[in-house]
Amino acid sequence: MLEILLDNKDGNVWDISELVSSVSWKTVRIGRPGSLDITLVKHKDLKIEPGAVIRVRSDNTNVFYGYVFTIEQSQDDDIRLVAYDQIRYLLSSDTYVFANVTANDVIKRIAQDLGLRIGTMENTGYRIPTLVEDNQKLLDIICKALDLTLIATGQIYVFYDDFGLLTLRNAKNMAVDIMVGDESLAYGYSHKRSIDDDTYNRIKLVKDNKDTGKREVYIAQDSANIAKWGRLQYFQKVDEKLNSAQIKEMLDQLIQLKNREKRTFRIDALGDLQIRAGCYVPIAIEELGINQHFLVDECTHKWDGSIHTMSLDLKVV
Repeated sequence: MLEILLDNKDGNVWDISELVSSVSWKTVRIGRPGSLDITLVKHKDLKIEPGAVIRVRSDNTNVFYGYVFTIEQSQDDDIRLVAYDQIRYLLSSDTYVFANVTANDVIKRIAQDLGLRIGTMENTGYRIPTLVEDNQKLLDIICKALDLTLIATGQIYVFYDDFGLLTLRNAKNMAVDIMVGDESLAYGYSHKRSIDDDTYNRIKLVKDNKDTGKREVYIAQDSANIAKWGRLQYFQKVDEKLNSAQIKEMLDQLIQLKNREKRTFRIDALGDLQIRAGCYVPIAIEELGINQHFLVDECTHKWDGSIHTMSLDLKVV
């Protein structure tokens, strides 16, 4: 049973649980805020304004805490509300210059500047030499810091809003033990294999050496996959402060991350609130010979009356 409270910041908190006919809560692993889309029946005394706080819980489990951005009303008796969590405020743009910082430092600095609340922040450990971003979306700056951390360490960190607190966790610490598949929750799926999206079998990194006036080139490639797929090259100019050992380590990480076909799933299943974007979930589909963990890229939970379902967009990592 969902409990949905609305605080219009006028001294009154409404329990609108009985007015709501449908709810959709969506989380995305990279680059977008969590969102809540609800439909409710009009009530003559209920006044809703943009910026109102909305809180959703289910059987004592925290689900969503955010702010109303859109109110849509028509001639019928329904009102549609769209709300977002704190990450929505990171879609504004600004200029930042960082040096010798971790991704944690980047998040904390930006969050403090915006007055956003911070929760658990697992330490990424890796220090980014320089990060200069001019007139960029704040969320893009944070995502770039996490991308640089991934390239340097091979570790995936997930940045999200956990019921009103900005949170950073290593994805490996977000694994759930709920099997989703043929005989557990799932009732539909689609599966795709592709080398068309972020797959590369040749990595080329270059550094401009100001001392020698020459460009240093570093290359790693998989000849077998080049023969099979053709040459798919990833090119990047690296920070001139990196030494040869650091660049070679980056090469190793990039070839490991990108030299493989991308396999993605979309699974429709009965809902379980332990699963959200960023989790590792065990998936078992006998027809496809699959029994392994996938990373949840997008997760949408839907409630239609008493029926709770979820749609998962998954990827192998």
